[in-house]
Amino acid sequence: MKSKARIVAIGAYVPERKLTNDDLEQMVDTSNEWIVRRTGIRERRILPEDQFTSDLAFGAVQNLTDRYPISLDDVDLIIVSTSTPDFAFPSVAAQVQAKFHISGAGAFDLNATCAGFEYILHVANGLVTSGLNKKVLVVAAESMSKATDYTDRSTCVLLGDGAGAAIVEYSEGSSDFLGSFMGSDGSMGKMLYRTGLSKVMNGAKLIDTGKMVQNGRELYKWVVKNVTRSVIQLVENSGFDFTDIDWFIPHSANLRMVESICERLDFPMEKVLYSLEYYGNTSSATIPLALSEAIKAGTIKKNDCLLLYGFGGGLVHCGQIIRCRLNEQDNSNIMKQ
Repeated sequence: MKSKARIVAIGAYVPERKLTNDDLEQMVDTSNEWIVRRTGIRERRILPEDQFTSDLAFGAVQNLTDRYPISLDDVDLIIVSTSTPDFAFPSVAAQVQAKFHISGAGAFDLNATCAGFEYILHVANGLVTSGLNKKVLVVAAESMSKATDYTDRSTCVLLGDGAGAAIVEYSEGSSDFLGSFMGSDGSMGKMLYRTGLSKVMNGAKLIDTGKMVQNGRELYKWVVKNVTRSVIQLVENSGFDFTDIDWFIPHSANLRMVESICERLDFPMEKVLYSLEYYGNTSSATIPLALSEAIKAGTIKKNDCLLLYGFGGGLVHCGQIIRCRLNEQDNSNIMKQ
């Protein structure tokens, strides 16, 4: 079925507090030089103790309405991507519905970890194209600092907090969604996890800290091999060539990982957008943060062809090729700096 959905607005938000590499030097055995060389990250943003994922989601939606002359009154569905919700329930999406008084809208959270923004775009596109919904508010919000073990130097240097939001609505004319691809490999789940009610997975005993645990070496190998192959499938199955792609926006997990993917794809890093340098790995929020900033800066031009691809715990992955038709209406409130 041909898509009938368009992205008509975008917003983003990060907390004010910065956690720099120099700060981390005082917390764990690391250094600014090591972190930059191994990850490309210089800073990340961290929520205050009394704020949570819903606060990030509120900020991103408010930024969206500040930037674009669009009403939320006729939104009929809210989907929030998060792996760090305030509560098991109520959902963050329900809290967004209440905060902005969006009457008549359904609301649910979706957990696809770092691929979450692409998953909720995929779902929103399907629901709008099918006619089940007309206007969907999608939000990716993550308070990764709440799930970070700040004694584990291999992970605490990576993670930050942030959120992005977008409106996907029905269009009788041309669609912004030109291709999609999704996949999973649950057998690799034990390589990146955070314990919930279970302490055993695939026969392996898990560390029960409530914090994120990862095997970075194995994840790196899996991502470089499998995500590269899936990106190629997405481009080819959508009838495109890599020369048609104006900008590649992958999940900002680690700059060295992104460089390895692009090397295998033979895709120039000059055409890659990422948000990790000053925001760190914000899980499902990395791609909307990069997208939002590039639109604000005028780096992404109207009608540019974008390749988005997310991947994360599960393991799950998902991507889209989209045509960006957004015009920036107001740059004054793009993001708290």
